[in-house]
Amino acid sequence: MGNGKKLVNILLIFIGIIFNDCLSIAMEKPYHHLPDGTFRNPEGSPKRDPNVKWSYKIFNQEKKKLDMTVPKEHVLEKKKVLLNLKKYKEDDYIAWIGHATFLIKLGETTIITDPVFSKNAGPLIFGPDRFTEPALTLNEIPKIDLFLLTHNHYDHQDMSTIRKFPYKDAKVLLPLKLGKYFKRYKDVNEMDWYDEISINDNLKITFLPAVHWSKRSLTDTNKTLWGNFLIEYDGKKILFGCDTGIGNIYKEIGKKYGPIDLTFINIGAYNFYPIMPYKDKSVYHTNPEEALEIAQNLRSKKVIGMHWGTFVLSLEPIMEPPTRFKNNAEKYGFKKEDAIIYKIGEFGSLKKLLNYN
Repeated sequence: MGNGKKLVNILLIFIGIIFNDCLSIAMEKPYHHLPDGTFRNPEGSPKRDPNVKWSYKIFNQEKKKLDMTVPKEHVLEKKKVLLNLKKYKEDDYIAWIGHATFLIKLGETTIITDPVFSKNAGPLIFGPDRFTEPALTLNEIPKIDLFLLTHNHYDHQDMSTIRKFPYKDAKVLLPLKLGKYFKRYKDVNEMDWYDEISINDNLKITFLPAVHWSKRSLTDTNKTLWGNFLIEYDGKKILFGCDTGIGNIYKEIGKKYGPIDLTFINIGAYNFYPIMPYKDKSVYHTNPEEALEIAQNLRSKKVIGMHWGTFVLSLEPIMEPPTRFKNNAEKYGFKKEDAIIYKIGEFGSLKKLLNYN
């Protein structure tokens, strides 16, 4: 009898150990969650050299050397933009407002991405000024049903726009720990990487990793998450990827979620030489060739270059990104016409773009 009790006790201890181990595994946080509550990039992502020191003095000196002439054809006249807004009213479409701000209409749902309508990208009057105006004002945009925010940098999370936004009943999807900025909105959803939200029977959004970072003040580095949005609509897949640097994660995403029908990706803000040791290379923004490589890794059929032609955030010539993007498309398996560059204010039929009825 004594031996029987000993055996039972041993079994209970053994079961307890297994249970605790399983519980520990279940409670273990994903790699991108750090113990101090901050976040980091996917495992194996490139890292910035900690010895590099930012210099506003050098940046401003070099910035003065840039030719700020904007070709007339880069920005459509307001009259044409408003006409196209009416013309495409009943269709699925994509329209570029500027920088990373797009209107994407999918059936009955109109999406806005990273809306920035302010004159500068920074707190109050500080930060880089726009050198091209948004294609529409906040008062001119159509009814918005879905508001997507990728991260908290000032050229993406614009508090003036958020406060003045006319459609606060829109469903807001954003990264973890950013909901506090949307207190006056009715439907705010914080998302971790790989979280999914169904908008309706034909539309699902998944929040995916990006190689980037977050910061709005001196004390909040990486305290909020960042990422990309995968939009699945009526059998089609659209990936809105802004901001990001290059990383192995895109091969993994391509395997799991690809092929992608259309990828939006940043092609500007990549040259910080001579502050950074290498020209045309940034850990957290892709240059045009890297953008094409990511689209290739995603097994994307077409790719739209964005995040250029609006703010001077870096030191490449302001009109260089689209030229390099187009000229290098074929090296990465894309037809030149499938590496797409929009004009600010341009509308395009999504059905024509993605070849569906």
